[in-house]
Amino acid sequence: MSEPAIAARRLEKRFGHATALTGVDLEVPAGSSLAVLGPNGAGKSTLLRLMAGLGRPSGGSLSICGEPAHDRAARARVGFVGHATFLYAALTARENVLFAARLHRVPHAAARVEERLAQEGLEGVAHLAAGALSRGMAQRLAVARGLVHDPEIVLLDEPFAGLDRRAAQRLAGRLADLRHEGRTAVLATHDVGLAAQVADVAIVLAAGRIAHEVRAPQRDVAALERAYAAAAEASP
Repeated sequence: MSEPAIAARRLEKRFGHATALTGVDLEVPAGSSLAVLGPNGAGKSTLLRLMAGLGRPSGGSLSICGEPAHDRAARARVGFVGHATFLYAALTARENVLFAARLHRVPHAAARVEERLAQEGLEGVAHLAAGALSRGMAQRLAVARGLVHDPEIVLLDEPFAGLDRRAAQRLAGRLADLRHEGRTAVLATHDVGLAAQVADVAIVLAAGRIAHEVRAPQRDVAALERAYAAAAEASP
């Protein structure tokens, strides 16, 4: 049996006296997609940041392809795209992606950067400062940066926040592309319809715990909607 792309066992994360995650158990098979839903404060962003190796668990374990998620080898397998792009506003679009490529020691970095910019339709604005880009273009640039090192696992934390309809449709298409490329994808979102559309499995977090799990949610959107509504009602 192959190693899961992501595996959590009794995962916990505390910030002082506040508990963000507790008792989280999950497995994400390689090449599959997981949607993480839940109301604000449920622990979605904390979970994705731990998967990205941007923090360490307070308890339990979290592994990426069998390695602790915070290890360098594990982080190299992951691309992270958040709702806040964290682009360097004074650098050009090209320079932002090139910086990430060099950070990940991507071979032939300059050529790879041009490929990613073209894939996101950003060739015409590559010379512009990131701070001058529209919200939709900035999010596409964040995707290019997150994929520049060709990660096996892509984490997307509320990537649709603030996007207009056209930009959101384009990003949804890119999510479909990631699935077709065989990448493992984890999407944190409030959008139940989107989760059902793109995910093989959806989980609903409530107060840092997995309250519900829905497999093949596209076949039972109503069950996912009920699970989300129950979690939202139970949240403080």
